[in-house]
Amino acid sequence: MIGNRFTEFIPDKDPEKSSFDILLNIFLQLLVITSGDVSEALSWLTNLDRQYNISGDDYGIGNFIDDLKEKGYITDENEKGEIKITAKSEQQIRKRSLEEIFGKLKKTGKGSHETPFPGQGEEYGTDLRNFEFGDSPDQIDYTESVKNAQINQGYQDFMLTENDLEVREKEYKTQTSTVLMIDISHSMILYGEDRITPAKKVAMALAELITKKYPKDTLDIIVFGNDAWQIAIKDLPYLSVGPYHTNTVAGLELAMDLLRRRKNKNKQIFMITDGKPTCLKEGIKYYKNSFGLDPKILNKTLNLAAQCRRIDIPITTFMIASDPYLKQFVREFTKVNNGNAYYSSLKGLGHLIFEDYKKNRRKNL
Repeated sequence: MIGNRFTEFIPDKDPEKSSFDILLNIFLQLLVITSGDVSEALSWLTNLDRQYNISGDDYGIGNFIDDLKEKGYITDENEKGEIKITAKSEQQIRKRSLEEIFGKLKKTGKGSHETPFPGQGEEYGTDLRNFEFGDSPDQIDYTESVKNAQINQGYQDFMLTENDLEVREKEYKTQTSTVLMIDISHSMILYGEDRITPAKKVAMALAELITKKYPKDTLDIIVFGNDAWQIAIKDLPYLSVGPYHTNTVAGLELAMDLLRRRKNKNKQIFMITDGKPTCLKEGIKYYKNSFGLDPKILNKTLNLAAQCRRIDIPITTFMIASDPYLKQFVREFTKVNNGNAYYSSLKGLGHLIFEDYKKNRRKNL
């Protein structure tokens, strides 16, 4: 028995895709990895093309760059003349991240936003019923009600009575406010593993999902290192890791502040991290300790977890590391908050976040 023989696998090119489409897909992936650096992404793409002849014989990277400019994906019309991506590229990156992580979501007839229960809400349904005491006046369908009055009392002696009134049901729809916290401490790129790129892809996919499929939901994105600050969805491709420690406290404080401003009843925090909290800010100075779980930092973090629980904000922690010593922190943090925790590989991160998002938004937390 000879056994198994392995040879190099070279997939056939999709005949329906042009050389531009093939290169564009790779280019957008490289933009995420290079944090939106167009020059570096094109340099990498040129090296890949030289090695694997991706573009083909009749189409080169120079042609591809010209087409990128012509189709509005990149521009050099700025003060410094630097090549930068446009809003069109940013949107394409989010869309492709959504398709890559969650698959191509198909629209259904009614969507998946509704619950099966009528009640107080913003969206009018199609069902009509007789007016009952306690119904809101804005639910009255005056066209149908006047029609009933004309049928019941006639045109000559028109009179609108309570028995003529009909109301249109409002469909109860759950709305959710989500804050996504992304760890950008230095450990997210340590040990030869790029953890920040999958985290960015997940954030972009979740942003695209919410803005397209659940437009009445809200998503705020926070990054945290030594400090925490909010970033816009359009800034996600440019996100990079810094020489930071992990100030989980600052991230939670900012997340809670953002959610206090939201009027939705359903509120939640998703936290993507690969380590324990190692930093606090005291005045203008930082208190840091990367060795073990520092009681001072840990207690402050747990106090915030408990505070979130008291105001009905569950925290779902996605730990993209499985070190045994980290489980102690995550287990205690989750218990205090009564939230959820996942020890996720980078590959399964997006699916876990998507499923947890759908589960939490179907109920009043």
